[in-house]
Amino acid sequence: MYSTITLTSSNLSIPRLGYGTGSKWRNGEMVKSIDESLVIAIRQALTLGYRHLDCAEIYSNEESVGEAIRLHGLSRDKLFITSKVYNNIENISKACDDTLNRLGIDYLDLWLIHSPFFDRNKTSLEKVWKDMENLVDNGKVKAIGVSNFQIEHLKELFDLKPKIRPVVNQIELHPYIYKESKDLLAYCKLNNIIIQTFAPLASLAHKPNGPVDRIVNDLAKKYDRLPAQILLKWNLSKGDITITTSNKREHLEDFLKVNDENFQLTDDDINEIDEAGSKLYYRRCWKQQIEGSQ
Repeated sequence: MYSTITLTSSNLSIPRLGYGTGSKWRNGEMVKSIDESLVIAIRQALTLGYRHLDCAEIYSNEESVGEAIRLHGLSRDKLFITSKVYNNIENISKACDDTLNRLGIDYLDLWLIHSPFFDRNKTSLEKVWKDMENLVDNGKVKAIGVSNFQIEHLKELFDLKPKIRPVVNQIELHPYIYKESKDLLAYCKLNNIIIQTFAPLASLAHKPNGPVDRIVNDLAKKYDRLPAQILLKWNLSKGDITITTSNKREHLEDFLKVNDENFQLTDDDINEIDEAGSKLYYRRCWKQQIEGSQ
């Protein structure tokens, strides 16, 4: 049903297609109420075969994710659960305990620093990372990584000579940001950092009628697929894992079909999408912070 990639450092297998609980699902305020629509959507995704859940403290909905996990009843070892820390980054141990309590689990498979743009007056990257390493040592977290880190932030982390290097960098990736992301992608691969992407369908959802639409639609006809499947397949050709979401059963079923072994894009197909995407620049998340740091 799904393909995986293995973290050699920890022997963890990560499903390459994850179900995202951010985006449309995020709660504007830190509240404890359960979002029943999210619970239903996650349970639907789990029923269809999704096994990788991508969460975050900043989404303010981890209680709802935990409720879906509890109600669905899958054993913990059948799920790969990622979360991210940002708001309460100055106290990593408490932030982790809080996330585990909200999710109703006793360990995270992967925990990420949500962004390098946290308040450096409250804490330092060095302290945050050492505290995260301690959580790996005590078994509360299986693996640690980062999100939205650019090359300069990764270099900053590596200069600290960490005991545990980041295994994942979760970044925004779609055809309208690929040109600007090529150096970062290459740097991650050079340093054996798994690339986990989000917003893979941004060109469809947020920039319709843009320059990639023609080639994506042509390829959809060529392979008897949907445009979303073409974009997800393209995304997985650039990175290792991608996160997407929907509350519609048919969309979730279609997304899983990108794992079909008989569905492959050629190098020429990929290059055509690259070229079309280079004609428009669009960054959806952390735009001001990332562009201001470059």
